Amino acid sequence: MACNPDFVQYIINQCSGAGEIAVKKMIGDYCAYCCGVLFGLICDNNFYVKVTESGKAILKEVILQSPYDGAKDYFYISDVDDRDYLVSLIKATLPALPKPKAKKNPMK
Repeated sequence: MACNPDFVQYIINQCSGAGEIAVKKMIGDYCAYCCGVLFGLICDNNFYVKVTESGKAILKEVILQSPYDGAKDYFYISDVDDRDYLVSLIKATLPALPKPKAKKNPMK
């Protein structure tokens, strides 16, 4: 089942205090980025954040779920209405995630 665009926009708005939020569509669902770092997924109108110890310390409840068949477990975020909570979670999670690789300049 694909995500509702209104839900995707709601998640973007809720997370925007953490930095520049962007999403990229992937087969009906979305990858969520903050300042270029992949931190979560929006799948079937559910929000998931990558598993990190720093993120776990912020969570109200720890629910590990696979967002889709064959995926690693992510933190399932049931409370998407608490903006401050989401921003804190993302800010805690980002430092533990790998930074995006610099794109090679094809002109060199």
